Amino acid sequence: MQRRTLLTSLAAAALSSTAARLFAAPAAPGRFLLVFLRGGYDAASLLVPTASDFYYEVRPNIAIPRPRPDAASAIALNADWGLHPSLVASIAPLWHAGQAAFIPFAGTDDASRSHFETQDSIERGLGDARATGSGFMNRLAALLQGVPAIAFTEQLPLCLRGPAQVPNLALRDAGRHGIDARQSELIASMYGDSPLSGRVREAFALRAELERDAAGEMERAGRSAISSRGFEAQARQVARLMRDRYRLGFIDVGGWDTHVAQGATSGALASRLDELGRGLAAIAEELGSAWRDTVVMVVSEFGRTLRENGNRGTDHGHGTVYWVLGGSVRGGRIAGEQARVDAVSLFQDRDYPVLNEYRAVLGELFSRMYGLNAAQIERVFPGARRGRLGLV
Repeated sequence: MQRRTLLTSLAAAALSSTAARLFAAPAAPGRFLLVFLRGGYDAASLLVPTASDFYYEVRPNIAIPRPRPDAASAIALNADWGLHPSLVASIAPLWHAGQAAFIPFAGTDDASRSHFETQDSIERGLGDARATGSGFMNRLAALLQGVPAIAFTEQLPLCLRGPAQVPNLALRDAGRHGIDARQSELIASMYGDSPLSGRVREAFALRAELERDAAGEMERAGRSAISSRGFEAQARQVARLMRDRYRLGFIDVGGWDTHVAQGATSGALASRLDELGRGLAAIAEELGSAWRDTVVMVVSEFGRTLRENGNRGTDHGHGTVYWVLGGSVRGGRIAGEQARVDAVSLFQDRDYPVLNEYRAVLGELFSRMYGLNAAQIERVFPGARRGRLGLV
């Protein structure tokens, strides 16, 4: 082969290889949103053990009735479980579309029943409530490199603290911070050409965008559309930002500590579940085609006692129920290891046991979503067991 022919062949091969890399770029990573219900929600009212006579014996006032042909009863999911009726128009359609799954008997090994200790334990993801260090979502963000993450919270949550730089934004404050465009520019200019300058300007630009969104919501509300208040409006803002800018997100929702007058098919808990369900359904709607590669996981620090207390409420418990929603979720099923809901199976004679440890559940999810190997999952959740739920 002549020298010119050889060089031409090598150049063509190099161009072909480069073109292949350009035109066969890897697909963008999936979106993951963690919704944390702070306060320990009553999972036995959400996912109702309708086959358990014991459940109805120990909850004479707050049990959700077995499925029957009216709206004031559980929505049958299978022979053993039903869904709270407040979710009939929001989460039930996702279940029937195969885009929602529930994991009962889920949670952490922490048995302190302390909101703060258990929340810290979960957010660190280290298997020890007393351990210090970064949060598991920060470690995931650092591992994925270049996958943008955000917390939709007033302060950066523990699970996103660590070496990876992650912004936070309080949605409920959008439109009420009292800083106009001129003042925003003045504050940003104070940082000069420092590394923080770009982040400050980005934060103000993001806040301005949310203000415009909030104003639009208020205008539509004047035409009998959705209200600009409540979780649903915030959830739509979250969805738009996750769709257009971010791939990892965190939002928390408070008010789930129902010691008194919890209610059953109606009441305080039913109203909160309704609002939460509508917000989650709004995320799916707002994401549009991006819902196909999005996973939303709903967790809480613990469940609540299976027996109702003397105030027609429930107290701090142990095992809970996780929700897993998304267009690629293998849903329409109750996933994970399960036990009979009876007196024998209770943890310390009061709570659901934890049979599906949260780090194993999340570790498997991240492995499947992002193609992480065992060594990489070990960096996110050191010492965690391996999950085998096949949720995505």
